[in-house]
Amino acid sequence: MEIIKSTSLDEFYQQAAGFTGKNVSELLPPGIHKEIGHFNIFDIAATIEEVKRKNTMPYNRRAYYKISLIRGRNRAEYADKVMEIERNALLFATPKVPYHWIPMDANQSGHFCVFTDEFLVKNKSGVVLDDLPIFQSGGYPVFEIDDETADEIGRVFVKMKKEIASDYSFKYDLLRNYVLELIHCGQKLQPAMALANTQNAATRVASLFVELLERQFPIESPQQQLKLRTAKDYADRLAIHVNYLNRVLKAQTGKTTTEIIASRITQEAKILLKQTDWNVSEIAYSLGFDEIAHFSNFFKKQTDLSPLAFRS
Repeated sequence: MEIIKSTSLDEFYQQAAGFTGKNVSELLPPGIHKEIGHFNIFDIAATIEEVKRKNTMPYNRRAYYKISLIRGRNRAEYADKVMEIERNALLFATPKVPYHWIPMDANQSGHFCVFTDEFLVKNKSGVVLDDLPIFQSGGYPVFEIDDETADEIGRVFVKMKKEIASDYSFKYDLLRNYVLELIHCGQKLQPAMALANTQNAATRVASLFVELLERQFPIESPQQQLKLRTAKDYADRLAIHVNYLNRVLKAQTGKTTTEIIASRITQEAKILLKQTDWNVSEIAYSLGFDEIAHFSNFFKKQTDLSPLAFRS
């Protein structure tokens, strides 16, 4: 199983250009540079050849949100749960929740739109995406829908495609309304499929934990701060109990969740101490330590050296 990762919209467009054979500039919607935030819409059929070749739906989820209408047989895997989609699905993807989306046949069609939180939040819509039930990190926002509902939602995407190509001066205000319509459609739906555990649940949990962990890095500026610091932070994002996460990782790696997190933070601390001129206080802050003394004690416990001694 393979996931194509991205940490930015720039990387998303580089991948999209590879799928479609177009230049990145051709994929950018007209007038979007004048907007706060970003929005675009795509046909899933444009990525079908890549899906056939890799047998995995490309999904990028670090810097933006995504709403997809996917028509075809698919499977969504979230940590310890699996959702089987036989025909149509409406999917809401958030940067917070990692998952795998796997096409089960080559007959895939539909649409998806990508957008940043600024596209809605900073344009006076009053919407805070992470406050909406559909984007809560503890949920599984995949909804199996019948053909009639899929056709109805498909018409919203068709209107989006028509509008984004228009020269209407206020088209992005209208597109925001279409995004909100899709969000409300999702929040009115109830999951129609059962959530099933599989024998590969532990492997998926371990894999998605590592993915979440690695997505915190690299730390690229003193202003960037580690968001997930504790075992409970990771368990909450994976929507599983922290004790279950600990058991899985102990069985899979021989180490506790806390030990794995500490090891990765130490690795990043060493890189920052050797390869940047940031002071120790800045490094401590970026790695999630409120006090420099806490960072120094942590680092010395992990390496038997103080941060300054390691740097020198």
